[in-house]
Amino acid sequence: MRVAVVTDSAAGFAPGWTGTGGIADGVQVVAMPVLVGDDILTGEHDDVTAPLMVALAAGSVVRTSRPSPGQFDRVYGRLADEGYDAVVSVHLSGLLSGTVEAARLAASRSVIPVEVIDTRTAGMAQGRAALAALTAARAGAGLQAAAAAAAMAARASALYFYVPSVEQLRRGGRITAAVGWLGTLLSVRVLLHVQGGRLVPLERMRSAARALQRLEELVEADVAGRSNGVDLTVHHFGNEEDAVGLAQRLESVVGAGRVSTSPCPSVLAAHAGLGVVAVTVSPRLS
Repeated sequence: MRVAVVTDSAAGFAPGWTGTGGIADGVQVVAMPVLVGDDILTGEHDDVTAPLMVALAAGSVVRTSRPSPGQFDRVYGRLADEGYDAVVSVHLSGLLSGTVEAARLAASRSVIPVEVIDTRTAGMAQGRAALAALTAARAGAGLQAAAAAAAMAARASALYFYVPSVEQLRRGGRITAAVGWLGTLLSVRVLLHVQGGRLVPLERMRSAARALQRLEELVEADVAGRSNGVDLTVHHFGNEEDAVGLAQRLESVVGAGRVSTSPCPSVLAAHAGLGVVAVTVSPRLS
């Protein structure tokens, strides 16, 4: 059985990872639209980063949207035409986006079986789940086994965020349940993590330096509590220098070559805002 792997751009693969010979070569990525004013941006990295940074800095209205079911129809249909027998479709938390529902609708009318996985996470925690499915498929796993590999990797992964301000998250409705906890301090620096598929506040900080230090401590504690090796990814948006420094320090904890950096997926940066730093912790695949 030939099993293909599909995900969405919230997976946060680094530039070049999905190209020929890249770590994620073979994973099909469906773009998630970012709406800046009247403009719809559907790319990643250079195509979106500059205009999104300008819009966020200017306080312009920035919104996101799920991919349409038709986008998934076309991807699943093309994979069937290419001779694949089944698809594992690995997506952003259904509590943060309607992407999973769009994928499920398309899966219900696909000519080949499609197993849709709600990772209940985002960023490279989601991306590593897609890579787990790809690794399993390349090793000869069938549809259910490849899907189980993705689901297991997602459950075993963690995602931690530092945001300099929660204003953008508040505008997008992503922290509604936390407004009481935050009070009126919308400029406060906040650490969050993904729990049960939702963004949940962890701690409030008064300075960026202390917030980044605390983020590092949280990741180190997570790593120390695991019995097996891990891979980390540090996401950034508008503060690559901070992210690179953090990645270098974390590499001394988990080992050389086990920490990567990648721009924050645009669909997440649109809600987290400028200056976000996120770290994913995932079980090592190889």
